[in-house]
Amino acid sequence: MDSTLDKIKSIKQGDLEEYNKYSMLGSGQHGICFSKGRGVRLYDLEGKSYIDCTSQGWALFLGHANEEIRQAVYEQMGELGHLNQNSDSLPRYALAKRLADLAPANLNRVLFTVGGSAAIEAAMKIAAKNVKGARKFVCLQDGYHGTSLTTGAASWISTKAAGIFTGFNSFSGIINDLFIRVPNPYVYRWAGSSDPEGCVDYCLKAAAETLRAGVCGPVAGIIVEPLQASGGQIPLPRRYLQGLRQLCDEFGCLLIFDELQTFCRIGDYFAATKYEVEPDIICIGKSLGAGFPIAAIIIHDRLEGFGPLGEDIHTFSNNGVAQVAALKQLDIVERDRLLEHVSVLGAHFAARLEALKKAYPCIGDVRQAGLHIGIEFVEDPATKAPDMVLAQTVKHAAQAMGLLLGEAGYRLNVLKIKPPFIMTAGEADEALAIFEAALKAALQKKQ
Repeated sequence: MDSTLDKIKSIKQGDLEEYNKYSMLGSGQHGICFSKGRGVRLYDLEGKSYIDCTSQGWALFLGHANEEIRQAVYEQMGELGHLNQNSDSLPRYALAKRLADLAPANLNRVLFTVGGSAAIEAAMKIAAKNVKGARKFVCLQDGYHGTSLTTGAASWISTKAAGIFTGFNSFSGIINDLFIRVPNPYVYRWAGSSDPEGCVDYCLKAAAETLRAGVCGPVAGIIVEPLQASGGQIPLPRRYLQGLRQLCDEFGCLLIFDELQTFCRIGDYFAATKYEVEPDIICIGKSLGAGFPIAAIIIHDRLEGFGPLGEDIHTFSNNGVAQVAALKQLDIVERDRLLEHVSVLGAHFAARLEALKKAYPCIGDVRQAGLHIGIEFVEDPATKAPDMVLAQTVKHAAQAMGLLLGEAGYRLNVLKIKPPFIMTAGEADEALAIFEAALKAALQKKQ
């Protein structure tokens, strides 16, 4: 074993309290220290196994320690790794063309960057460059687009949606005022949830009125997640997304799809394709690099792109290792028909969870699009009062039983199941059995 790795692996569970003093987190708290992973499972320092239904920030389509990714990265690293953004390379050419081929027909120019927030900001720059005189953007309530000083202002973290101001309020004095929020079509919590079309109509009308009379001057763009993940696993209806396209055409602004979390995970490469909407810009990231940091924007042919004068510069935006990892991952997704598997396995999860919903009234709603799954817990199915305590009790009980679940931002009553695409039906059933056992344990504790 390499001597540096040997030193790292010599750290023991009892040493972690001391090491915690030196590691500052930007979110969350110190928890389980994982030592290795394989497929859909993670292992802690004491060898305990956990089924990972978080894909670690939804970033691992192929699970942990994929051998084919490892080999491709090893070979690339032996030839060429990091390059300056101004230096061309075959991996960058190949990945840009591959993404353009997969994207909607008229989106063909790709810019790589270092992460999701930077991708959203790059998209905003393109919009501002193309809509002359525009100084504002429209975003949605419950939206989440990152935590930079720009994108954090477009995310729920900068509002009082959680009932309190979150830690992002530390920066309220210096964040920008670029964004105007409009209502999102959260059909489950719409006053007339039996009338989802009425919810869509209301939200489209609110967006239209905001563009018409709620903003000074022209709007540069509308930024939207086709499925609001951090906001509560809220899928936006197809007609709503198509309606936003029409509004952007009417008012002369750009439609920007934040597909950092929907890319591939909903059973198609792009939500834009699945929902038959052609945005002007698509942003992708998170899982694009199979665990390596990389993000990208893909822009419409009719738009003016970035020029050579330093409009978007990032030292690590041209990393051949991350680009090769992304390409190898896409090859495996295509070869193994994993998008079909995502749809089939997602439907399997949904059917089992709907059965649990009938048996346990505390499950108010199950929202599923591919392997993008949310479970909303309520105190009463009639009032739909959120039950955050029960949801968090389920999450912690499941973790103790060996199942890692995500949670939906400030909606702590919504748990997320977003496993790697390689999960088998048998592993899904194992995860569901643990989930039900954790739910039973939580309900017993509540009594």
